[in-house]
Amino acid sequence: MGSKETSKTTSKAISKATKSAKPAKVAPAKPAPAKVAPAKPARPVKPESRLAMVRRARKINRELAEVFPYAHPELDFRNPFELVVATVLSAQTTDLRVNQTTPALFAKYPTPEDLAAAVPEEVEELIRPTGFFRAKTKSIMGLAAALRDDFGGEVPGRLEDLVKLPGVGRKTAFVVLGNAYGVPGITVDTHFMRLVRRWKWTEQEDPVKIEAEIAEIFPKSEWTMLSHRVIFHGRRICHARKPACGACPITHLCPSYGEGETDPEKAKKLLKYEMGGFPGQRLNPPPGYPGRPAPPLGASDG
Repeated sequence: MGSKETSKTTSKAISKATKSAKPAKVAPAKPAPAKVAPAKPARPVKPESRLAMVRRARKINRELAEVFPYAHPELDFRNPFELVVATVLSAQTTDLRVNQTTPALFAKYPTPEDLAAAVPEEVEELIRPTGFFRAKTKSIMGLAAALRDDFGGEVPGRLEDLVKLPGVGRKTAFVVLGNAYGVPGITVDTHFMRLVRRWKWTEQEDPVKIEAEIAEIFPKSEWTMLSHRVIFHGRRICHARKPACGACPITHLCPSYGEGETDPEKAKKLLKYEMGGFPGQRLNPPPGYPGRPAPPLGASDG
């Protein structure tokens, strides 16, 4: 074959191969990532000023006064002696249980002289439902003897005298002073401690320090009723384990809203005592109480 034919053949082969070849697929170019402006740091939450906290605290007190105009001590008593004994018995139990127990106790021992001369085992049996009955018997018989021997059988009306009685601390003393003698005082029980910390009125944990800080926020004339209102709210709505946030009337003032159940219908089911349609804690509630009296010992609590 000559060189011309060879050249023609090669040219045809190249031309054929070129026509049959498919162009290579080229992946589309990925768009360049958009430039994102660096995030601005979140604005720090401005801490509440002392003045703002005091105003908020006083507004909570005013609004609780509208919610609980009937707030009162939830122990049944007819005189200062019954109140101081009932308050000592209320440690580590409910006021309801104390109220169900004291009628029989005071029927048998109506005065300090009677209780001081009692047979300890008989007192223990009467107050057994309140728990820790041996220690409590020692306390109430001891305070009865002190009243008989040191105060002429009368409950003193001064803080410094009350705290000398067996089983009587500042909390018990202020309950007696505020509710038997009309002397203003702040009762720092477990409910009070829990709520004032939730409301950011104080960060203290010691009851005496809490009492001192709260006393600086409110006028002295408000101390006793403030205590009742806060304790009422803690027992009925702002519970320790599961607050009924969705049924709370002061959520707009509460920095801890959301710690509990926020659904209104579910929260309603958490309400206690008269707020939930159940009996209260007193067998003999004061006039104006909107709930049902508590049942006596051995009766149904429903």
